[in-house]
Amino acid sequence: MRVYLIDGTYELFRHYYAVPPAKNAQGIEVGAVRGVVRSVLGLLGSGVTHLGVATDHVIESFRNDLWPGYKTSAGVPADLLAQFPLLEDALEALGVVVWAMVEFEADDALASAAREAAAYAEQVVICTPDKDLSQCVVADRVVQLNRRTGQVTDEAGVVAKFGVSPASIPDYLALVGDSADGFPGLSGWGAKSAAAVLAKFQHIEDIPRLASQWELPLRGAVVLAGTLDRERDLALLFKDLATLRDSIPVGATADRLRWSGPREGFRRVAEDLGAPELFNEAREISSGPGR
Repeated sequence: MRVYLIDGTYELFRHYYAVPPAKNAQGIEVGAVRGVVRSVLGLLGSGVTHLGVATDHVIESFRNDLWPGYKTSAGVPADLLAQFPLLEDALEALGVVVWAMVEFEADDALASAAREAAAYAEQVVICTPDKDLSQCVVADRVVQLNRRTGQVTDEAGVVAKFGVSPASIPDYLALVGDSADGFPGLSGWGAKSAAAVLAKFQHIEDIPRLASQWELPLRGAVVLAGTLDRERDLALLFKDLATLRDSIPVGATADRLRWSGPREGFRRVAEDLGAPELFNEAREISSGPGR
């Protein structure tokens, strides 16, 4: 059995900017919601049997209390933000498990669900290109799927892309920064230097304070070591921001994630989205082979 875990926030943003806007009969923008629902139906139609979707019901999280520059909903179009609850309701009516996060982030829910599902699934597929989720990859048991490109990334793929193992991804992001999440990393540290040092020491806490102890042919090592020495507490804060919480009890059991078809309320949802055909498509998929 394969379990598919979908980054609903990424999908909603992706469809908002990729598909034409569309308003329902009440004049409410629903184009992105309609696009994501169609996308999920596409997965189900391809034979996926177990899946869950995580969303950022509220963009802000506990991380905003840790770092004032952390990402917020500021600048996000109002008609995009308004589609989050619409998407959550639509997917629940479709019969899909939804984790709508408030205190934590969708990424935390995906990490927690991946950990739970890995205990019983043949493979867990985390559907997002988000580099944060690379820390959850385990061999070829837990992988990432970029649905836009079809690229599947296993543990060897993470190492090839970043130069570090999945366990070092929070350390890597702490040093180089993550502009999408709103923290800058340390001055002078870049992808190559972070990868070289972490490939040897794995975690920031284990990096010696003196560059001479690194024993690496790394240009500017003395300067980098000095920066890390001065800003080690800041680096550890950034690492904390980048570390996904994977112990949230999301209940990603096989029984709960198995899709058994749309609920009756999905007919009304499909009509409200201006796409009544989605209900018939969902019913047809649910009655197909292997269901």
